[in-house]
Amino acid sequence: MCAMARPRKPLLSTDRIVRAARELVDAEGLAAVSTRRLAAELGVSGPSLYNHFRTKDEILEAVADSVSAQVDLSMFEGGDRRDWRTALHDWAVSYRTALRDHPNIVPVLARGPGRRPAGLRLADAVYGAMVDAGWPPAQATSIGALMRYFIMGSALGSFAGGFVDDAGAYDPADYPHLGQAHLLSERQEKIDERAFETGLRALLDGLSEQLAQVKGTAG
Repeated sequence: MCAMARPRKPLLSTDRIVRAARELVDAEGLAAVSTRRLAAELGVSGPSLYNHFRTKDEILEAVADSVSAQVDLSMFEGGDRRDWRTALHDWAVSYRTALRDHPNIVPVLARGPGRRPAGLRLADAVYGAMVDAGWPPAQATSIGALMRYFIMGSALGSFAGGFVDDAGAYDPADYPHLGQAHLLSERQEKIDERAFETGLRALLDGLSEQLAQVKGTAG
């Protein structure tokens, strides 16, 4: 009789390591990631990870870039008909969604793109679209920075979720305007989404006015 073949383990690959690391970061945070823990999760020996990544920081950089790669950039492609304002809006919403789904990696992303390919493609797409829309290069750079600050900030925590749901914590003698604050946490997603959209539209309104002035001066 032929001996039964042992089931083959999935091949260890960069993508598999990044996926496992991302799941670990999502579930337990940045501190949970180590080569020993990842090796255990993947069912491999620790040294085998070094064929793909030299350090924990390299793994976290790859995880961060995998999240950047989830951001939709189609609105900046040549065949897309969206104007710069609509494109920037839709991109910002997609960016925030990616960060909302993976909030624990935001501190790594906040360092900037560094050498991460997806992060650099994102920066290149936004900058190029703003220059193409008529923004001077220096101001196009400022818009990229402004949008990153706004989006990253919105992903660092929930405004509504920061209020406890205990009505007794808001003594009207001390906090006369917070009588309904204990209800905020149960409406967290709706409130945070509305706040982001309000801020985003205010930013875009202001940028639209600035671009009109830039084009008027140039004319």
